[in-house]
Amino acid sequence: MNKNKNDKTREAVRKNYGKIASAAEPGCGCSAKTCCGAPGEATTAEISRQLGYSEAEMSGVPAGANLGLGCGNPQAIAALKAGETVLDLGSGAGFDCFLAAGAVGETGRVIGVDMTPEMLAKARENAGKGNFKNIDFRLGELENLPVADNIIDVIISNCVINLSPDKERVFHEGFRVLKLGGRLAVSDVVRTAELPEAVANDPAMYSGCIAGASSIAELEEMLAGAGFKEIKIRPKDESRAFIRDWAPGTNVADYVVSATIEAVKPKS
Repeated sequence: MNKNKNDKTREAVRKNYGKIASAAEPGCGCSAKTCCGAPGEATTAEISRQLGYSEAEMSGVPAGANLGLGCGNPQAIAALKAGETVLDLGSGAGFDCFLAAGAVGETGRVIGVDMTPEMLAKARENAGKGNFKNIDFRLGELENLPVADNIIDVIISNCVINLSPDKERVFHEGFRVLKLGGRLAVSDVVRTAELPEAVANDPAMYSGCIAGASSIAELEEMLAGAGFKEIKIRPKDESRAFIRDWAPGTNVADYVVSATIEAVKPKS
């Protein structure tokens, strides 16, 4: 993509998720006609259970933090420890940040970065509700993180990197901010087959975490190019069951699947 097209794609995604943050009803990153099914078809809790969140996780965050977004649960692979500094890429209303804050404890720290002002405002409001003192929500783009070099122990993210029109830059930025030995542990979608042209060129499908998905081979190449080692990408075929609901009446689950993506910044 050229710069002009990248900017247009990024602005379309920002506008879409701004609407979600401002809406009374939670939902996915596009219109109900293209993903997640019709409003009321599944509750936020039901969606979150499908993504792998426990009842304790869902009940342990401020009301309004869980918007039912995502394609997995990065907490399940992050193995967070007390005292660690965590960065959440595309932190939304703060759901995963609040879970991470509990895991790292008072001696730890969580930074959430999101490019959508409406989401950021919602996250900060939720942090106030829950009296979270160890979370810092920052406005910024994943391709230009407002984070210093070498200060992050773990990067998490939930179905957001696919939305970036410059994923190589995202991984280079992630590598920059990680400490030596730091790790990447994210949930995202991967492309398992070439997308039909109508899907690939549909802006709603891009904002809906479908058209922007990369293949496993492409992700491995981008991660290695950024300097990461110990790269592990594990597709979750069972995720096709809920991905079908993202675009009812289509066969998008034949082309994308949720996956866990892990990598490490070498210690030397």
